[in-house]
Amino acid sequence: MVKGRNHHGAGVIRLRGEEKEKVKGHYSICAIGGMLSAGTAHLAITPLDVVKVHPIKYSSIASCYTNLLKEQGASAFWRGSAAKFFGYGAQGGCRFGLYEYFKSLYSSVLGDCSRSSVFFLSSASAEVFANVALCPFEAIKVQVQAQPHFAKGLADGIPKLYASEGIFGFYRGLIPLLGRNLPFSIVMFSTFEHSVDFFYRNVLRRTKEDCSKTQQLGVTCIAGYAAGSFGSFISNPADNIVASLYNKKADSLMLAVKKIGLISLFTRSLPIRIMLVGPVVTLQWFFYDTIKVLSGLPTSGELAIEVEVVQNKE
Repeated sequence: MVKGRNHHGAGVIRLRGEEKEKVKGHYSICAIGGMLSAGTAHLAITPLDVVKVHPIKYSSIASCYTNLLKEQGASAFWRGSAAKFFGYGAQGGCRFGLYEYFKSLYSSVLGDCSRSSVFFLSSASAEVFANVALCPFEAIKVQVQAQPHFAKGLADGIPKLYASEGIFGFYRGLIPLLGRNLPFSIVMFSTFEHSVDFFYRNVLRRTKEDCSKTQQLGVTCIAGYAAGSFGSFISNPADNIVASLYNKKADSLMLAVKKIGLISLFTRSLPIRIMLVGPVVTLQWFFYDTIKVLSGLPTSGELAIEVEVVQNKE
């Protein structure tokens, strides 16, 4: 392994041919960490997600909880939990694992290009694959939560949806899902990376290596919450469209926008979405980095560190 310096002053690690497997192992750990962290975090906030699909039926979040409990029982708050765990687990594995891969790839291809451009391209590329993996599970989850008589869960929801709508039913909301999650992912990863950089440079005034693991995970949580908060504002309109399409309240993208209304598109469910997104993204980043630390990897976020794979010519 050969070390050097890049144009940002950060360490460049050049791995020889025999060390390529270590790089692949790094990506595998990131994918597994992303899968477990995203699936677990989204599973934990299933009750809030159930409330979010009933934005008009009740006058407030508190009344929604109370009335749902009276009408459908406590089990209603965990409806769609299997679809959330497996769906967002698949999304998280692609989102985090492929982000690390694409970040390394674009860093070597773009060279002196702005790091923000690398973050943007890497997160966008990874998110396309992540949403293709998520979309079928999201289709089941939304209908199970919003329509109690549709299905009990993932096991009976999949064959029922396929019988009624075919393959198209699983990908009905792919375009608005991409419209929601692509901007969110771009903003989330970019905000996270720059927040981590800001805290080490201007608050702690130390390098990551000089901080304890506890301090590093603390920075991860703060940067994760900032990333989730910014991302929620960007993605809320598309989130409302996705829910409308899957609940069959509209048959097309334009009809969904017209039916919801321009103002409501940005404001409907925004408070509950902020409550959802901020904590869940923080939990994801915390679980993800904890898994990385336990596996011997550094926490996420960097000061423009690149990884270059160099063939061993010896």
